[in-house]
Amino acid sequence: MMASPPPRTLLITGGAGFIGTNFVRYWRSHHPGDRLIVLDALTYAGNRGNLAGLEQQLRLIQGDIGDRSLVDTILRQEAIDTIVHFAAESHVDRSIVKPDAFIQTNVVGTFTLLEAFRHHWQARGHPQGDRFLHISTDEVYGSLAPTDSPSTETSAYAPNSPYSASKAASDHLVRAYHHTYGLPTLITHCSNNYGAYQFPEKLIPLMCLNILKGKPLPVYGDGQNIRDWLYVEDHCTALDRILHQGRSGDIYNIGGNNQVRNLDLVEQLCGCLEELAPLPVRPARSLITFVPDRPGHDRRYAIDATKLRTELGWTPRETWESGLRKTVEWYVANRGWWEQVQR
Repeated sequence: MMASPPPRTLLITGGAGFIGTNFVRYWRSHHPGDRLIVLDALTYAGNRGNLAGLEQQLRLIQGDIGDRSLVDTILRQEAIDTIVHFAAESHVDRSIVKPDAFIQTNVVGTFTLLEAFRHHWQARGHPQGDRFLHISTDEVYGSLAPTDSPSTETSAYAPNSPYSASKAASDHLVRAYHHTYGLPTLITHCSNNYGAYQFPEKLIPLMCLNILKGKPLPVYGDGQNIRDWLYVEDHCTALDRILHQGRSGDIYNIGGNNQVRNLDLVEQLCGCLEELAPLPVRPARSLITFVPDRPGHDRRYAIDATKLRTELGWTPRETWESGLRKTVEWYVANRGWWEQVQR
């Protein structure tokens, strides 16, 4: 029987956002001996209510990852040995309208965390078990043609939006801090996540809520853009495996192996909600409305997670069908949550 890993003290940035919330809940359940400190700016996408019921099991600090003094204080006072860095501006549409916030948070904020952790790690005597896990995106690899192979960890970067460019820049900083200072970093690139607690500006919750309200379902362009979808709890299991078994300085792609066209996805959501909930408009598919495409809209993303599977033994637990149904059921059952975050 394998020995349990030693307890960790984790600083989880963006831990009140979508993926961060799911990670906190997963980690609390699977590693109850670890201490969790959540640092979140609690902007529109971060929500104290996401962590309801866990208040006595973690410390939630409202603050900016770009606040060096605050980060230094947290690292020192809490004796942090692991940073799990989710905090980011992440909505492509917002990055097109206001890119400056993406540079400030995703680039400058990540730099601030790296510098603070570097000095903290050096002061602690360079413990080999410490970790700085940087959660990035498949969008740094850019758009794929229909016949292109999925992106691997060695694929060239080709970001096409201010969002993906800011994440690419932060990736380069994390990599440089490992190679220059020996900082024990890890980088992950995940495909599109879906699941509970996702702010309703993103495709799946937006469509679910609009179907439930009988509102139009806006689909960009011809609806043929393809994304690879990853159930958020599967993402959390992958991060667990990488934190405990990944090689310092390495990069791991995390994909769900579910390439779906946007229009097909919306139609699947319509069918699922027609089965699960009373709807003001039936058939829900009649609500689909094609709208002008957004600038620089990447045609296709796909992730090759072979390295993670072969080296660390990870595979997703949920199928596309089971994960999507769980997600839709959550939004149907949690109307109070999404009504609150939309105020």
